[in-house]
Amino acid sequence: MRSLTDSWTLGGVPIANRLVLAPLAGIGNWFVRLQARRHGAGLVVSEMVSSFGLAYGNERTIREFLRIHPQEHPVSVQLFGHDAAVMREAAAMVAGAGADIVDLNMGCPVRKVCKTGAGAALIDDPGKAVAIAAAASEGSGLPVTVKLRPGRNPGDRAGLRLARRLVDEAGVSVIAFHPRHASQQHKGSPDYTLARELVEALEVPVILSGGLRDDARVLAAFRESGAEAVMLARGSLGNPWLFERLLGRREEDPTIDEVLAELGWVIGCCEDHLGVERAGRYLRKFYPWYVERLGLPKALTRELVEAPTTPAARAAVERLREPAALAA
Repeated sequence: MRSLTDSWTLGGVPIANRLVLAPLAGIGNWFVRLQARRHGAGLVVSEMVSSFGLAYGNERTIREFLRIHPQEHPVSVQLFGHDAAVMREAAAMVAGAGADIVDLNMGCPVRKVCKTGAGAALIDDPGKAVAIAAAASEGSGLPVTVKLRPGRNPGDRAGLRLARRLVDEAGVSVIAFHPRHASQQHKGSPDYTLARELVEALEVPVILSGGLRDDARVLAAFRESGAEAVMLARGSLGNPWLFERLLGRREEDPTIDEVLAELGWVIGCCEDHLGVERAGRYLRKFYPWYVERLGLPKALTRELVEAPTTPAARAAVERLREPAALAA
């Protein structure tokens, strides 16, 4: 029986284990990916990047979204878009930035993405989807993976049919499959039986995504689906120790000191990435994830959750290290 600790190969790229950091929109920048690698993830995938933003030379998109840390390899950069020629150019830029794999998003259910003909809208335009995947392969020379859903609405199986065409006609190396329909977004229970059907139908590996928030769900879904690997998304936010536990590297929850030290590392990396002022705004969504791991009364953690700047957050972290807080 396969184990999460087993190594495998993705399009010729060696992957140390079966745990993958999912592409987290608006979150999965280089230091979030590096954090997952530090805690054991075998492969990390970037947040969703606009192929048009890259191909049209948007300076901020290129500077921030193509930044790859030398210690986060193997790393995949996820692109989205609706034009094959643009995708070819963007994929070449991804390869030039040093990525090991190109991932294409054909499952995003967000309306502003779908209305352009990208994301999950490509499930209903299989010819264009295949052309885009082929262009990404031609432009990058790298293995190409595609993230898919079963279809747009419950009962729709167009995504499964598209998966076959992507493999057979575009040479896609892996399908990352989220077994909820696009209209469900992240609601309802993922259909891991449907995932197993796809696993058995394809000759390439399938990575399972969706609903994998804790140890028990990850292990059960891995067994039930028969997938090659699993993607951790929201369950890993503020909780990179989930990777360690699933790999058998630790059993206990992180201590308060460990959580605060990790948050301090995140703050420092974010300041390096965005500058102190932007980091202060960007990290406001991060603080509650780490506070949840602390297990302290809300009165003690309110200062951190509401910190308006990174210096204020650092000060709140230091106060939480004090004996009175640790003894609470």
